[in-house]
Amino acid sequence: MRKKIVAGNWKMNTTVAEGVALAKAVAAKSAEVPANVGLIVAPPFTHLVSVAEALKGSKVELSAQNCADKAKGAYTGEVAADMLVSAGCQWTILGHSERRQYYGETDAKLVDKVRLALDNGLGVILCVGEMLEERKAGRHFAVVTEQTENVLFHFSAEDMAKIVIAYEPVWAIGTGETATAEQAEEIHACIRKVLEGKFGKEVADNTTILYGGSCKPSNAKELFAQPDIDGGLIGGASLKADDFIEIGKSF
Repeated sequence: MRKKIVAGNWKMNTTVAEGVALAKAVAAKSAEVPANVGLIVAPPFTHLVSVAEALKGSKVELSAQNCADKAKGAYTGEVAADMLVSAGCQWTILGHSERRQYYGETDAKLVDKVRLALDNGLGVILCVGEMLEERKAGRHFAVVTEQTENVLFHFSAEDMAKIVIAYEPVWAIGTGETATAEQAEEIHACIRKVLEGKFGKEVADNTTILYGGSCKPSNAKELFAQPDIDGGLIGGASLKADDFIEIGKSF
């Protein structure tokens, strides 16, 4: 039975004090979420140690929003995987569309990032997804298949036990647009088929695939009812504890 997960990506929002208050509010309400649904929050790097402390004793796990593709050294401004572990992280998000779009992250670089994250005991939430022009051109299946293969085909079936995939229709992030439940489901099913072709049916069936495009309390139930959608990577709605918890209760 694959794990259901609702993960909150706070992006570049909140001060440390605001982040701690938000984390405490999420932790306080986390027992309202079904026991079989995992909760993860991903604050900015500056907040990690303080938020880890705020989450103690709750079911909520801690993620970073990124990590470096190098283990250590003269890489000013980067944060290594072992540093994230030492700050209390269990997870890191990698390959978010904003990292790909604004900072030129490539699939090749993501292979190195995923490897270092796994080597240091972090779970990985790997993001894949198409731009608006790619969807309009009918290339959405090809783009998502290519991103999935380019990164994950470098890893083993055993590695896949620590990897979660998040499908982000980039045209539906922060735009108010949302893929319909059917549009989201067909891409999730496509990703699972790609995994089955490489790793076999058992790995494909056990891999958690999240929807990452403007998921909120009003549409979460319909999305999560789809057979291949196992939860959400939540942006704006994760900045309000009540909304985030409501999404977690949508299963």
